[in-house]
Amino acid sequence: MEEKKAVLRATQAIIHLDAFRRNVLAARKKVGAHPKICVPVKANAYGHGAVEMSRCALDAGAEYLGVATVSEGAELRAAGITAPMLLFSQPLLEELPDVVALDLTPFVSDRDFIEAAACAARAARVSSTASQRLTVHLKIDTGMGRIGCRPEEAAALAALVTRSESLSLGGVATHLSVADSPEPDDIAYTKTQLRRFREAVDTIKAAGINPGILHAANSGALVFHEDSYFDMIRPGIFLYGYSPSMDAYPGTPAAAVSSEPVMELRSVVTAVKKINKGEAVSYCRTWIAPEDTYIGIIPAGYADGLPRQLSNNYSVLIRGKILPLVGKICMDQCIVHLGAAPDVRRWDEVTFFGPGAITAANISEKLGTIYYEVLCRISARVPRLYRG
Repeated sequence: MEEKKAVLRATQAIIHLDAFRRNVLAARKKVGAHPKICVPVKANAYGHGAVEMSRCALDAGAEYLGVATVSEGAELRAAGITAPMLLFSQPLLEELPDVVALDLTPFVSDRDFIEAAACAARAARVSSTASQRLTVHLKIDTGMGRIGCRPEEAAALAALVTRSESLSLGGVATHLSVADSPEPDDIAYTKTQLRRFREAVDTIKAAGINPGILHAANSGALVFHEDSYFDMIRPGIFLYGYSPSMDAYPGTPAAAVSSEPVMELRSVVTAVKKINKGEAVSYCRTWIAPEDTYIGIIPAGYADGLPRQLSNNYSVLIRGKILPLVGKICMDQCIVHLGAAPDVRRWDEVTFFGPGAITAANISEKLGTIYYEVLCRISARVPRLYRG
């Protein structure tokens, strides 16, 4: 794919589409030919760019996309993307006409919302003389404790959907809360969630209702729970290049399926400056030069998504060397310690994270958070350049 021209700026996020395609293919190889793949592109595709990643995902063989908001779905439809699109989060009732118009597939899990969705779909059919029904997926809460009906309610709600003249039951889903955990109790909990899901689906089938596409597997389940694949998987962080767990399950090596980081955050050294022993650097005087030395100025800061908590607590890659950031990270700039006899020069490239020696995992470890947050917080003002 030809690289798209981006806004000229020193700090850029390089998105490696070839790595993303390989990740999708790795997921396909793991689950086999039967299950469909739904690629979550919510939150601007985890910071990677929703439109571009959606096109790449579909080109790589994914059948569904997943968004969290109606506006995210509208962005993709406006870009000409026609693939089936799951709406993961509950929309406002006022958004239901747009859900129908955009042909999004919402999750439903209670009688009131099912009836509201049916009403919106019926109104759209009357106004446009359309005959197509709004497809919905029934969400069952098997232990996540978030959106979803109780398993014992599933058959009745599925029947409510199928009785509607304006709705169609396209699938039944659940979400696994600890599928990425190697702890024995969590493994057992995931197995319990899957058992509850199967039992709930059985009650739907016993009522003579076709449940449609069954799906439960997130990234953790893709890697560690082969009994969760059903008819479709929804891996998120795995496709963007990170293992859902730092540890392998007993007897299940994480290396059995792995993925490559897709995003690379880069900038350049825009200035090199000598600092005398005892002089302070940046806000709050948190770093004092221990000797006569040199620093480099990098035009990236917390407004770009570089957490201020990394001040004096992270290193970047320049000319193949790992060099520490010093002083407080500013809104638009940060500072790297180059040493007393640096070989770094002005305009040298800086890597904050990427597919090489340092990854987003290095940042998440420093912050005590997850990879998702590191990727999602790279701000919109950082241009995305698509390669591969």
